Amino acid sequence: MLLSAPPAPGSVGIVAPQRVSFDTPLPLLSGVSLERYELVYETYGRLNAAKSNAVLVCHALNAAHHVAGYYADALNNIGWWDNLIGPGKPLDTERFFVIGVNNIGGCHGSTGPASVNPATGQPYGADFPVVTVEDWVAAQARLADHLGIERFAAVIGGSLGAMQAIQWTLGFPQRIGHAVVIAAAPKLSAQNIAFNEVARQAIMTDPDFHGGNYYARGVVPKRGLRLARMIGHITYLSDDAMMEKFGRMLRGDGLAFNFDVEFQVESYLRHQGEKFAEYFDANTYLRITKALDYFDPAARTGGDLSAAFAHAQASYLVISFTSDWRFSPARSREIVKALLDNRLNVTYAEIESLHGHDAFLMDDREYHELLRAYFAGIAVDAEPVRGGTGTP
Repeated sequence: MLLSAPPAPGSVGIVAPQRVSFDTPLPLLSGVSLERYELVYETYGRLNAAKSNAVLVCHALNAAHHVAGYYADALNNIGWWDNLIGPGKPLDTERFFVIGVNNIGGCHGSTGPASVNPATGQPYGADFPVVTVEDWVAAQARLADHLGIERFAAVIGGSLGAMQAIQWTLGFPQRIGHAVVIAAAPKLSAQNIAFNEVARQAIMTDPDFHGGNYYARGVVPKRGLRLARMIGHITYLSDDAMMEKFGRMLRGDGLAFNFDVEFQVESYLRHQGEKFAEYFDANTYLRITKALDYFDPAARTGGDLSAAFAHAQASYLVISFTSDWRFSPARSREIVKALLDNRLNVTYAEIESLHGHDAFLMDDREYHELLRAYFAGIAVDAEPVRGGTGTP
């Protein structure tokens, strides 16, 4: 058995994914249905007797259900939000029952393009439907039903995960107490859609893509995935963060006057692209970026974002970061205005940070203390429930 390094203080420790199958068709926003599907998820902490202390963590583009802790049989596999979630951490698992789920269309265990289509016995590939934030939230609600959770104390997410938290308050207003919306936008700007389209084109024009049916050919469109990741990664960081981390540092002693890697930032981007192409599915990337593009709650109310929140009941914590140029603070303030127009309970914080859009993943003291204080104020109908990874 492989063991990671000893967990840091506050770790939930060794965790294991769980899987649930659904046989009731899931109607999708596109008009088609998934007849059968599976969701992979993890839980941390214990569900209290009143089932009032559940918190759902919604993941962003390239993350999944593995939110905290680590696996006993693999190295270097700490959960992507492990710095936030655990005993004594801002989202305290001695008080809350925390759930992370891999969305449908994903490539980390839940039903997605690489899964076997029961109608053909072959991977779905290009036949897997385009999914939306609304579809993900509908599937998450079914998972909550499976776990016996009628109402979440909170739903939290950053970036695309924050869009899911917003959708919970719109699609299931009576089933959520608090929405923690971090580094978000009410819809993508034209520039953001453009970045996503360039990344998709990098994948779809890769000779190994084969129209999305590359599984049967035993190939992966790695060149396209590498480029897509490099494009995306540039947008997640701020100019200041990149200058602070890399500047104009060279890998060698001087200019080589060729087109190989010379600058440290080039080396970093290529490394990120190579690593991403080894584990992420190209068809999943296409669908997740489309889900980002399509999310626009105000589209149903003639472009009026305030009207979109007319039936919301939750309390909201909205957090933005000053150097996030992809989902700028101005976009979070649009959300806050719409919430205030509806006289909803909202707390807004704009955190000073150099880390750009990725700031929501970082160890920022002010940011984490704000989350700690907010979660401390969420009332649940029970005393603290102590224990590590748990099931209902």
